[in-house]
Amino acid sequence: MKIFILSILLSVSALSCAQEAPKVKHVSKMKPATDLKNVKVANAEDPICKMKTADYLKDTVSYKGKLYGFCSDHCKKEFEKNPEKYAKNAK
Repeated sequence: MKIFILSILLSVSALSCAQEAPKVKHVSKMKPATDLKNVKVANAEDPICKMKTADYLKDTVSYKGKLYGFCSDHCKKEFEKNPEKYAKNAK
């Protein structure tokens, strides 16, 4: 019984230490001011919320010579706060 309780406590503590992805609030359903359908970006998915950029590309930002695409202005602003963190994890 002690081993069972200990294993549950260890599982809970291990899961609580896992890094959680930032919670993104997608508010706007407005279309972008420019047509971004034919824009080639370095990432296949938004590095913040993991939405596919091909389907939801609304904004871009250039970082270290690469163009990164985002599904919203909110995700773009999150990227700009710490671009090094998100650029190395971009897919």
